Amino acid sequence: MKDALAPLVPPRAPEGTGARPTGTPAHRVDGVDKVTGQARYAAEWPAADLAFGVVVNSTIARGRITALRTSAAEAVPGVLMVMTHENRPKMRGTGLFYKDMIAPAGKPFRPLYDGEVIYSGQPVALVIAETFEAARHAATLVQVDYEVSPHQTNLMDNLERARKPKPLKAGFSAPPKDKGEPDAAWRNARFRTDAHYYSGTEHHNPMELFATTVVRAQDGHLTVYDKTQGSQNSRWYVSHVLGLPKRMVTVRNPYVGGAFGSGLRPQYQLPLAVMGAIALERSVRVVMTRQQMFTFGHRPETWQHVRLAADAEGRLQAVLHEAWAETSRIEDYVEVVVNWSGQLYACDNVHLGYHLVPLDHYTPLDMRAPGAAHGVHALEVAMDELSYTVGIDPLALRLRNYAEVNPADDKPFSSKALRECYRLGAERFGWSQRPLAPRSRKEGREWVGWGMATGQWDAMQMFARAQAVLHADGRLVVSSAASDIGTGTYTVMTQIAAEALGLPMERVCFELGDSTLPVAPIEGGSSHVATVGSAVHGACLKLRKALLSKAQSLPESPFKSLKADQVVFEEGMLRLAADRSRGISLVELLQRTDSPQVEARYLLLPNMAKQRKFTRATHGAVFAEVRVDEELGTVRVTRVVSAIAAGRILNPLTARSQIIGGVVWGIGAALHEHTEADHRFGRFMNHDFAQYHISANADIHQIDVLFADEHDEVVSALGAKGVGEIGMVGVSAAVCNAIFHATGNRIRSTPITPDKVMASSDQASEAP
Repeated sequence: MKDALAPLVPPRAPEGTGARPTGTPAHRVDGVDKVTGQARYAAEWPAADLAFGVVVNSTIARGRITALRTSAAEAVPGVLMVMTHENRPKMRGTGLFYKDMIAPAGKPFRPLYDGEVIYSGQPVALVIAETFEAARHAATLVQVDYEVSPHQTNLMDNLERARKPKPLKAGFSAPPKDKGEPDAAWRNARFRTDAHYYSGTEHHNPMELFATTVVRAQDGHLTVYDKTQGSQNSRWYVSHVLGLPKRMVTVRNPYVGGAFGSGLRPQYQLPLAVMGAIALERSVRVVMTRQQMFTFGHRPETWQHVRLAADAEGRLQAVLHEAWAETSRIEDYVEVVVNWSGQLYACDNVHLGYHLVPLDHYTPLDMRAPGAAHGVHALEVAMDELSYTVGIDPLALRLRNYAEVNPADDKPFSSKALRECYRLGAERFGWSQRPLAPRSRKEGREWVGWGMATGQWDAMQMFARAQAVLHADGRLVVSSAASDIGTGTYTVMTQIAAEALGLPMERVCFELGDSTLPVAPIEGGSSHVATVGSAVHGACLKLRKALLSKAQSLPESPFKSLKADQVVFEEGMLRLAADRSRGISLVELLQRTDSPQVEARYLLLPNMAKQRKFTRATHGAVFAEVRVDEELGTVRVTRVVSAIAAGRILNPLTARSQIIGGVVWGIGAALHEHTEADHRFGRFMNHDFAQYHISANADIHQIDVLFADEHDEVVSALGAKGVGEIGMVGVSAAVCNAIFHATGNRIRSTPITPDKVMASSDQASEAP
C-alpha cells in the first residue's frame, strides 16, 4: 500500500503561527493532527494484505510447556497459522543477539524461543488470522499443558536471598563507599530516626496499547510501525534477533500515545509480529490487550531502610539508606535508588546500600523517574520525620542542610536553583502560615494537612545527529531519529530550528520517528531536549554559515567581509546586524545562487571533559495540601505547588504540561497505583483499568507550576535541561508528609489506601 510505505509527513505549525522563539510558549504543532484523528499510531497503518495476530499467554509462573494443542484454533475459519516455539521462523540462539541498546546485565527474554516458562503471562503462541475477531476467538481455543516448577514472586518473603547486582548497565552508578563513620555518628547523635518504607509494584499503562504493524513489500522489505521510544533500537533488536539485514528493515514511530519508559526496550509483540510476517510472507499486525500490558516490565517493588541523625540545631550527622528491589532471574535490572540520599543534603557521614532479589517476574523496566520516584520518596519522608523529632519546620530543616556542592564527591553543581525553588514554592503555597503541630486544623469531618518535599533528577546529555535542509521555496526541514512520546518534541525542535534561521514556525517542520533518519538516542531520562535539541541547534548554525558563505559569493555583496556575529537571520531574511534595512531573503538567496537547497549535518558529542567536573541535575520543591476523612479513610489532594529548576525553559507551555503530568502521577503513586500479586500463582491480579487505580479527574484539584530562573550551558549549549522526570520526584513524599501533618499518623507504605488511613499508625507504619 502506497499510503503505508510513503515517506512520513511530519506535522507543521498552522499558518499564522509566526515566530515563537525559544523561551516563549507555543502550542503543539502536532495538536491538530491528534485531535482530528490524522495522527496514525502503531496499530493504525493500513496494508492490502494485512493479517492479525493475537497472543496466547502462559498461565503459570515457572515451568515447561509439555504439549501445545492447536488443532481447534487452526480449524477456525480465517486462521492462517498458530505460531509457537515449535514452528516459528529461525531465531538467533545466542543471548547476546537479544540485547537491545539499553539491556541490563544478564540474558534477555527470548519470545517463543523454546518451551521454558519463566514468568506468568509469557507469550507461548501467536494466532494469526485474516481478521482480528477470528484470531481472538481462536486464541481462546489453544490448549497448553505445563510441567510446573516452584516459583518465588514475593519480595518480602525473599529478602534473605538478596545479593549485589552483577556488572552494571550503562547509566547506573553503584552506591559509593561509606563516607565518614555513619554508624557511630548515628548512634552518638542527639536526634535519630529509624524506619522502613515500602513501595508497591506499578505498571506504566500508557493510553496507547503496545502494537506493531509490519508492512511487507514484494521484495521482502519490512516497514515496521512500532510503539517504541526508539525506532533505531527496535530496528537493532529485530535485525539481530532474526538475522535480517539492516537495509531490509525500517522502523517508524511518528506518533506514540504515551510510554513513560515502557517503550525503552522492545516488547514481545514486536518480534512476534515480524516473525509472523516472515512466516506468512505478508503484512501482520499484533496489538496487546490492556490485560497483556501487565505482562512485561514494571516499576519494581522495593523495601527501604532509612536512618537519619541530627544535632540539636537539626544539622545532619548521619544518613544511612539501604534498598532491596526485585529483578528477574534472567537479568539484573538496577536503579539509582539510594544515591540521591548522598547528594541532596550536606552530611559528613553517609552509608548507602543497594540489593537485588531475583524473582519469577519479567525483568522490571524504567518507569518515569526510575529509582528516584521511590528512593527520594523514602528519604524525604524520613526528613519529615526528623523535622518533628528535632522540633523544626520541615522546610527550615532542608534549608539548614542545603548542599552548596555535591556532598558525595565535592563537585560543584553545573547550576542549582533549588534554594529559589523553596522560596518560590513556599511563597505561592503560603507555607509560612503552616502550624508546626499535626492535627491542628479540621474543616467539617476532614483534617487538613500541609507537607513538602525536595526533588532531584539527573540532567543528562547523550550524542545525536541532526540534518537541516533549507529548500528553494523557503521551507526548512530538520530531521533526527528522535521520538515524541507526548512530551512536545515536535514542537520544541521546530522552535529551536525556526529561531536559528529566523523563520516563522509554519515554515519549519521537524522529522522524527524513522530509523533511517540521523542517529538519535532512545527518548528517556529527560535527555531529548539537551541532546537532540542541541544537535538541531548545531545543524542550523552550520546551515547559517553555509548561507552566509553563499551570500558573500554574490556580486557586490554587502556581506563579503562579515563574520557570523555581524549578521542576523530574521523574518526569512539574512540581514546586516549593523543595518537591518540591508539584507536578502533566503528564498532569493537560493534563487540567485542557483541552489535548489542548502543542507547541513551536525554530530553532537557531549563535552565530557567539561561535564565531568560538575554534578548535573534538575531540582524541585513540592508543597501539598491534603484533606483526610479518617472515618472513611479518604484522602483528597486539594492543592499542589511545584517549583522547578530545570535550566532554561524552551517552551513554558509544554514544560508546564510535563510537570503537571508528573504531579498527577506522583499523586497516583502516593494514593492509588499498586499492582497486586497472587503469590500462590505468581501472577498480577488487578490487570485492567477497572482494578488498577490511576488518578482520575476527580482526584486532581489545583496544581500550580513555577519555574526558577536558571541557565546551564554545561548541560547543553541551549542552557536547557529536561523536565519529564523531575515533575514527579518528591510529589508522593509531599502528599505522605501532608497526611501525617493532617492526622498525626505516619504511614510508610505506598500507596496510602483507605484501609491504611483508618488503621492506627502502628498497624500502617511499615508493612506492605
